[in-house]
Amino acid sequence: MAATQKELAQKAVTQIEVHEKECALRYKAIEQRLDDGKARFDRLETMIWGVYATVIVAVALPQFVG
Repeated sequence: MAATQKELAQKAVTQIEVHEKECALRYKAIEQRLDDGKARFDRLETMIWGVYATVIVAVALPQFVG
């Protein structure tokens, strides 16, 4: 009976270790996706600031020129 409990305990430990490895890979993939998304948002933010500048110039320029 003791060997069976020991075997069950070892099996549980092995399953936990496998689970931890899988989770580590998943978290690494999630982190990579977040980093990729951050780069995309940084580009979008830059584009938005460019649009703001364009709108301000388009509104202000005719007042100074005309």
